[in-house]
Amino acid sequence: MNFSFLKNWIYFSALLFSSIVLAQKDFAYFKKELDLSLAKSEEYLKIKNDRIRGLKNTIYEASTAQVRYTIYTKLFHEYRSYQSDSALVYARKAVNTATLLTKKELHQSQFDLASILTTLGTYDQALAVLNSVESQIMPTEKGRFFWTKENVYGGLANYANDADEKKKYIQQSKLFRTKAIAHLPKNETLYYIALSGQLLNQKKYLQAYQLLFPVFNRTPKTDPNRAVIAYIVSETFRYRKSKEEEKKWLAISAISDLELVKKENISLRKLALLLHEEGEIETAYEYTKRSLDDAVFCNSKLRTYEISKMLPIINESYEAKNKSNQSQLIVFLISVSILSLFLIGVLILLFKQMNKLAKAQKNVEQANHQLSIANQQLQGFNTALNQTNSALAETSLLKEIYIGRYMDQCSIYIGKMEEYSQKLKVMATAGKVNDLISTVKSKAFIDKELKEFYSQFDQTFVQLFPTFVEEFKTLLTEPETLVVKKGELLNPELRIFALIRLGIKDSAKIADFLRYSPSTIYNYRSQIKNKARGPREEFEMKVMRIGTKSD
Repeated sequence: MNFSFLKNWIYFSALLFSSIVLAQKDFAYFKKELDLSLAKSEEYLKIKNDRIRGLKNTIYEASTAQVRYTIYTKLFHEYRSYQSDSALVYARKAVNTATLLTKKELHQSQFDLASILTTLGTYDQALAVLNSVESQIMPTEKGRFFWTKENVYGGLANYANDADEKKKYIQQSKLFRTKAIAHLPKNETLYYIALSGQLLNQKKYLQAYQLLFPVFNRTPKTDPNRAVIAYIVSETFRYRKSKEEEKKWLAISAISDLELVKKENISLRKLALLLHEEGEIETAYEYTKRSLDDAVFCNSKLRTYEISKMLPIINESYEAKNKSNQSQLIVFLISVSILSLFLIGVLILLFKQMNKLAKAQKNVEQANHQLSIANQQLQGFNTALNQTNSALAETSLLKEIYIGRYMDQCSIYIGKMEEYSQKLKVMATAGKVNDLISTVKSKAFIDKELKEFYSQFDQTFVQLFPTFVEEFKTLLTEPETLVVKKGELLNPELRIFALIRLGIKDSAKIADFLRYSPSTIYNYRSQIKNKARGPREEFEMKVMRIGTKSD
């Protein structure tokens, strides 16, 4: 049997099976799944935060700009539909890091930056980013570029109040979607999403569904696009007046949003509106409230704006239903009150017991409060103790290594001085006065020993702080100007700040150590500080933190 044929047969069989399974399950089934996902929100949130925390921890191990760029990009996508402000932070970090890499990475990070600026509602900034890179994009990047512009103008159209302005933005959005479709790779999910949107605009609803359904079946649950595809499928049923199917696919989309902790979403809100129209006021209210909480948490300006328009309608219905329930409750309470007359005596006794219990509870709360304060103080002491222990550990390590090196160097220098003295004695005994005078006047011996001494210092320091050079360069605006000669570990500037890292900050002491004048040391320090990222007065404090692992 032909292997390719077998593979295709298995693939289409899987699609057919998925179609049958989805067709057999109605909205009621997926609503139960949706409510279960809402109940498990904290569990999903913990998984996501653990994943984000793990990514952040790897930043300190990143040894190259490429690795840092990859981590920042992953963190951006984790925060993309979760916390827009944090996503913006990592998008900008990715852009800054990408300036050290190829244009491909730089452009991709700029597209990401424009995308999150769109979510935050700062459309002018998003367009400024895209316009700044438009003349430099490569053919393979045009699809993503045009699609990002489509999103910007789509957001502007949603915000526009003036009809002519709204029409203009919609036309721009359609134009860039058409351009995106022409340039996006035909095997990418984004291509199908863009094309389905065009088919919906052309009122080809069945074709849009037939295009997207196979894509949905092969899209894994971990892919954020799964919720987007399900939402567009629901739109095809909305236009075809099939409300039950529309609700089912909105529920599928909302489940995917919840499982991936996507706070910037639309499906749950749309589903709430449909349920409100059908009279399910309480469920609609809960779904809308959750959608608003998510939009505010994510800081999604567009979603918050959209929800704020429909919330008063649902809230009014919810309040009306509550008033009806309250009327029924009043009747019930009157009936209960009449019966309660027979239980007054018992209630009085119960009230007295409750007072005693309240006093006891208050005493317990006071004790717990005092215990909480004591625990906080203890935590503060423990934190201070840990910091002190860390500092002592580092100091002990420095002393241990440098004392060992110092004793070795002293032993070696004593031996060399004995050899040097013996050499001079031989010359004097042999009567080689001229050679003796020439040797005494020569600085070759001292220069050689100084060179070896600095080499030993460099090796010892790098052993203690292996990432010093790389971390030091990240503190500079022009790290490429800091050149170390071949065969050396540190240059004079790095030795100066290596001594500062070891706690030697006095320019006179540094000058004695490196055989320079104090003014030369001062000039070196000033030149480096002038190249510092951020305030120059904080530069040496940042140098002192090199080699530590603080978040």
